Amino acid sequence: MSLIIFLCLLIIVWQVFYWIGVDVLMLFKPYSVPSPLGVGERFVELCRDGTLWEAIGNSLLRGVAGFAIAVVIGIIIGLLINHFRYLQKNLKPFVLGIQTLPSVCWVPFSILWFGLSTQAILFVVVMGSAFSIAISVDNAIKNVQPIYIKAALTMGAGKRQMYWHVIFPASLPELISGLKQGWSFAWRALMAGEVMTTSIGLGQTLIMGRDLADINQVMLVMLVIIIVGIIIDKCIFSVIEKRLLTKRGLY
Repeated sequence: MSLIIFLCLLIIVWQVFYWIGVDVLMLFKPYSVPSPLGVGERFVELCRDGTLWEAIGNSLLRGVAGFAIAVVIGIIIGLLINHFRYLQKNLKPFVLGIQTLPSVCWVPFSILWFGLSTQAILFVVVMGSAFSIAISVDNAIKNVQPIYIKAALTMGAGKRQMYWHVIFPASLPELISGLKQGWSFAWRALMAGEVMTTSIGLGQTLIMGRDLADINQVMLVMLVIIIVGIIIDKCIFSVIEKRLLTKRGLY
């Protein structure tokens, strides 16, 4: 209830700011500042013709597909880095360096290699999140309590048993946090990929608003991107994390 009241107050302040800045003091042009009423009107219009729902659906499908690929690649790289000391010393700094690159840097490569296609968007998503997941996997395994590993070795556990029955369960909470961070990178990378291509999605809908000088549509898409990201986090990752911590008596 308090959240609803806070959001209502925020919208009222926003509308008052628009009214004072545009209508009273005339500091801004009406087309340069979004208003809650204007954003609401664009929301109704885009919902009626189905554009917004199609954009959300397409973006979610691409985001989930790209994230799934990034998880597989990231886990493999993370395990290799953690298992082999040579890769830990030489490959990990390279992976850390690539992780710092903004996702938009991969867009020219994706367009040259895959054209203006869905594959180009997936490539940007994977490159934008896989290396973050790899670092998270390596750190999660490193932070496993040494006493667990020593106890398993004492009881004669092999390498496969060590990873499957000791290291993986012990590192799971931190691994889930790393996957949650990887999803945030994937979602941002998805927007960068869609902005640069012609495929229908939230990113392309935002660019259409820019090209039409419709600041209300731009603001609407930005809000939708934020809301979808929050919903994914709260309904999936936070639920899994809470259940896992509760099961272990840590929540």
